[in-house]
Amino acid sequence: QVQLVESGGGLVQAGGSLRLSCAASGRTFSSNAMGWFRQAPGKEREFVATISWSGGDTYYADSAKGRFAISRDNAQNTVYLHMYSLKPEDTAVYYCAARNGGTASARPGAYDYWGQGTQVTVAS
Repeated sequence: QVQLVESGGGLVQAGGSLRLSCAASGRTFSSNAMGWFRQAPGKEREFVATISWSGGDTYYADSAKGRFAISRDNAQNTVYLHMYSLKPEDTAVYYCAARNGGTASARPGAYDYWGQGTQVTVAS
């Protein structure tokens, strides 16, 4: 089992920045690929970014490219999502997810563990 706890969400003005953190406990974190997803009110959960077990591979949704950066610290069992130039349309609950495989994936169904989410609100 892997337990995931997100933090770092909040209210920010458009153009601002936030760093989300996801602390993992339980099984060996360093063998898990990790992902960030988000869900806005009335919309389906969507992929944001993913990182392989080693951090060597990262992939982003088109909406996140050039503005968001995913990283991980395996020594601290933590994955981060750095968000810059935030827009009102980035408003959503952001979820951290872990998969038993080490390969990064954009598919929600590939993930085995999910956090409870952290709210990000971007004011215009």
